[in-house]
Amino acid sequence: MTVPVFREFLEQNPGVEIIMVSRKNFEALFTGISNVTFKGIDLDDYKGLFGLRKLSNELIREFNPDCIANLHDVIRTKVLDRIYRRKGLKVFKIDKGKEEKEHLTDIWNLEKVQLKKTVERYADVFREMGFKVELSHQLRPVSAQKSGIGFAPFAQHKGKMLPLAKSYELVRILAQKHTVYFFGGGKKETETLEKWEAEIPNTENLAGKLNLTEELNYIAGLELMISMDSANMHLASLVGTRCISIWGATHPYAGFLGFGQSEEDVVQVKDLSCRPCSVFGDKECYRGDWACLEEFNIQKVVDRVNF
Repeated sequence: MTVPVFREFLEQNPGVEIIMVSRKNFEALFTGISNVTFKGIDLDDYKGLFGLRKLSNELIREFNPDCIANLHDVIRTKVLDRIYRRKGLKVFKIDKGKEEKEHLTDIWNLEKVQLKKTVERYADVFREMGFKVELSHQLRPVSAQKSGIGFAPFAQHKGKMLPLAKSYELVRILAQKHTVYFFGGGKKETETLEKWEAEIPNTENLAGKLNLTEELNYIAGLELMISMDSANMHLASLVGTRCISIWGATHPYAGFLGFGQSEEDVVQVKDLSCRPCSVFGDKECYRGDWACLEEFNIQKVVDRVNF
């Protein structure tokens, strides 16, 4: 979700250069953004306090930064912040709004409100540095030729994933009028999608066949993507493809709707006062029935596709 923020921030502040430090496999996400240098690292090379001290010294030696933007704010980056401050660097970090999100996901809280979007929280870090940043919250299609529907039925946690039987039926309905392309990762997911491909005409499984760059290019050429509250929603945003997103235990109110995606394309069970019960979908259902997913009506997704 940092990518569209970087793009628009740097367009409005062309004299700035960003050194993005992250895991090596995320490099393709930042390709093509002017004034972004991606520094991919292997976290296994920098374990513990001594490893993080080594990393901080290497980054200072290589890039000599003017200031540090901590857009993650986890234990590892908190340690790096302390090291950088001791070296005299100014550090600015994201405000994740943890207390607000805890209140939002309190099942007894009946006054649910939209919290600040995560992309705006990223932009706030640069604003705190003194830069002006106005996010457009608009998709930017990178491909003029668009056809087919992408479908990503998996998510990291159960609370974010539609039951597979419902996803299967949804694909079966959509494939009667549209070509549907499956996206996923991992052996088990790939096997499931290969089975669906064999059983449902007018579908094609792409899981396990594409690297990240190829996947982005493919999503860019889709008419639309259908995704859980998961990475594929954000990949669609990066390449300007409309995404119909499916939400269960989580909720767009927590701020994680894809950049530029329409709230009208959010499909969810609206009449459950317990939602959202989790920011990331990693909690067990306190009711025990997963009503947010089991009561989900796939016809609402079909209606949005045909809208």
